[in-house]
Amino acid sequence: MSIERIADIGFGMEFGPWSPDTALGVASEAARSVGWVGGQRFTSHEGAREEGLPGALVPGILGMGFLCALIHRHIPAARIEHIDTVFRAPLIADEPCEVSAVVTDIDEDERRAELDLHVRNAAGETRIFGNATIRMPA
Repeated sequence: MSIERIADIGFGMEFGPWSPDTALGVASEAARSVGWVGGQRFTSHEGAREEGLPGALVPGILGMGFLCALIHRHIPAARIEHIDTVFRAPLIADEPCEVSAVVTDIDEDERRAELDLHVRNAAGETRIFGNATIRMPA
């Protein structure tokens, strides 16, 4: 099903789950690209453990990118007007996760929809959650 207009979106519609690439190399490059180069928390599992973490982290900005990518994978015409996230627990590099969304509100007159967003690890634990407001083209 192609979602091209607000009328194509239904209340309770679910998107995902999608499993993004959480490889250590991807996490490291994301951290490097935004200037997060101090310590080893994004570049080495062993180094991150020495810092007291359970393993190398997926940077939060990459986790937000996963959420945005999920939206655009399923609703390519959407413009994300607002996204708000809560980082509940670390997302660990090289560990699989699933990203999903559900439609929680629709305003057809304004061509907007609200989505609840989740990133869960392989154990089903929510690591990141939030919401987004999207607008569809006229």
